[in-house]
Amino acid sequence: MSLTNHNVTPDIVYNRTITLPRGTLDLTYQTNAATAKNDSEKNGSYQLEDLLDFAQRINPKRAFLFVSKVLGRHIPVAPSTMRNAFTDLANLVPEELPEPILVIGMAETAVGLSAGVHQALQTRYPHALLLNSTRHAQHDDDSINSLLTTFSEDHSHASQHLIYQSADKVMQEQLLASKTLIMVDDEASTGNTCVNVVTALRNAGLSQLEQVHLTTLVDWSLDQHQANVDADDTIAKRLPNIEFYRHHLLSGAWTWTDAPNPKPIIMPSVDTTEAGSQALGNTGNWGRFPTLDSTDGFNHYLASFQTLFTYFNGQTQFDKEQLPTRILVLGSNEFVWLPFLLAEWLEQNTKVHNDRHTIKFSALTRSPIALGGGITTMLSFNDNYGLGMTNFAYNVEPSDWDLIVLCVETSADSVDAMWQDLDNVLVVSPTL
Repeated sequence: MSLTNHNVTPDIVYNRTITLPRGTLDLTYQTNAATAKNDSEKNGSYQLEDLLDFAQRINPKRAFLFVSKVLGRHIPVAPSTMRNAFTDLANLVPEELPEPILVIGMAETAVGLSAGVHQALQTRYPHALLLNSTRHAQHDDDSINSLLTTFSEDHSHASQHLIYQSADKVMQEQLLASKTLIMVDDEASTGNTCVNVVTALRNAGLSQLEQVHLTTLVDWSLDQHQANVDADDTIAKRLPNIEFYRHHLLSGAWTWTDAPNPKPIIMPSVDTTEAGSQALGNTGNWGRFPTLDSTDGFNHYLASFQTLFTYFNGQTQFDKEQLPTRILVLGSNEFVWLPFLLAEWLEQNTKVHNDRHTIKFSALTRSPIALGGGITTMLSFNDNYGLGMTNFAYNVEPSDWDLIVLCVETSADSVDAMWQDLDNVLVVSPTL
């Protein structure tokens, strides 16, 4: 097994200490001078403050959280900022990879990131497949929706993941014949999740894998401490006959020190892969099943938004010039890619007329996080999937927005009354 760190041109090594209620996070990191945020910044690179803030998890497994500033998950972000990160990360993946290629994203945080990376990679690898893990079991028990495999993400608040196979025979054959796996996640530390994914996929029939490319916004396993060298040796032993590569916008290492006598915490019950009581509507295939086209379903979803906004705004037909100035688009849990494309469409179409508009994207999540640090506000409410669990929206103050477009893959009436009672919230559902 080859352990190669591609695209890393070390810049200055930095140190930073983050103090959180339950302990201290000490960081050593370096920027990647080979990455530029856009074509006009060839000499630029992503700094820590461009990518991350920090907060405390409500999770006994790991007490801290890297809060991304470019994912649109816990901090509202301009769609153009997200798109730049998607593209810059994809550009680090090398040429001439063995095909077929499979891009796989980790639920729930990285399913939008993986779709964005996949879409950018298709300019070079048009036949690359996209497949995301999921924690939402599909209602249809027919064989066309049967599981390919499962795996565990040990440190997560919801550790179990499901991966579904394709009902299309040709696509399924391509999936099983994959030679290159590009695993996309927001951050990596030990590499254990990557090993678990690759092992599960090989056991499920992907026996021809030659290369694995762990592709993350931030990789925290790249310092020269002996502990991390030993960790990489362990990975090598666990994935025989695989060439292993890493690509990232920023790299480093962290050390966590518990505070003296930290208060015990109780994590909400969010670790389930059951199907909820609310049926999932038809939103196309954006990656829960293998796909070549992650935009499948977007045109219909955009039309649904336009129709609903017409009613919402008291118009007779949709007029984008009537869009309000401050718009927040919210995805829900794993359903973030089509909502992101909607936010991007809004950003592009409002900028045509003037620069007064503010369009940002974020998402509802099952991830329990404490207030403080990168988390300034928290809304809690019942999930729209009918799982009976609490969901959250972070750093969202409803009164800051003229319009909140809440995008769900369930029916509109599945949304908690908290959202339905706000007069600036428009719920966009697959069924009008």
